[in-house]
Amino acid sequence: MSNDTDRPPHPANARLVLALLFLAAALFVGLTALGVWQVQRLQWKLALMERVEQRVHATPMPAPDSAEWSAISRESNEYSRVQITGRFDHSRATLVRASTELGRGFWVLTPLQTSAGFWVLVNRGFVPEADGAQLARLGIAEPQAISGLLRLSEPGGSFLQHNDAAAGRWYSRDVPAMAASVKLSAASVAPYFIDASASPDTQAWPRGGLTVLSFNNHHLVYAVTWFVLATMVAAAAAYLWYSERHLRVLSASDKPLAVNA
Repeated sequence: MSNDTDRPPHPANARLVLALLFLAAALFVGLTALGVWQVQRLQWKLALMERVEQRVHATPMPAPDSAEWSAISRESNEYSRVQITGRFDHSRATLVRASTELGRGFWVLTPLQTSAGFWVLVNRGFVPEADGAQLARLGIAEPQAISGLLRLSEPGGSFLQHNDAAAGRWYSRDVPAMAASVKLSAASVAPYFIDASASPDTQAWPRGGLTVLSFNNHHLVYAVTWFVLATMVAAAAAYLWYSERHLRVLSASDKPLAVNA
């Protein structure tokens, strides 16, 4: 005569099993999507690193003029080495919060008017926090030849802090907003800025040549992590489905489990 210990466990409630399988499916899709996104980010990052490596060592080209502005893009132009000649208006310099290998301080973004009449914001470099306002407005008023890297506008602000033009607080190099704040016509200002190269005078301020050209690339690790988690969810769901199906077969046949002698 059999007792309760000879019988298999009862199957779980069918609705609960379906809910768990549905949740597992949703998690699997979400985790897989995150993995695919990280693979796409990896491809983008590798392409960016290759472009930067090629462009920063290239011969400087003339900075795009107004006829070329509409065609400028990150893929085609960002981090290109360019050169331009013009006259700085130091009275319109803007300070942008920065943290560099030299410490905390500001980038000095100064409008430069070219001989063609249009303006380009030039990131002349870094100044320390204590002397930022004073150093930002120092410089040569005569025409100068500037070389550096073409960068595209950084709208809005940083991840946690938004630009506040009215208060003069800037956390990103937002070209249109900064141009408007110093009363420059949007149509006359290039949609990019230039990170100036380092000055031969290594002790001069602002300190140029500090553009970050190394990029963290952990996307492959992130992608593998998401795909592994998705695989674990799928395995758990498969085990749940198989075990519940097996229990239902045993329950339907009402056969006792074998007992070891």
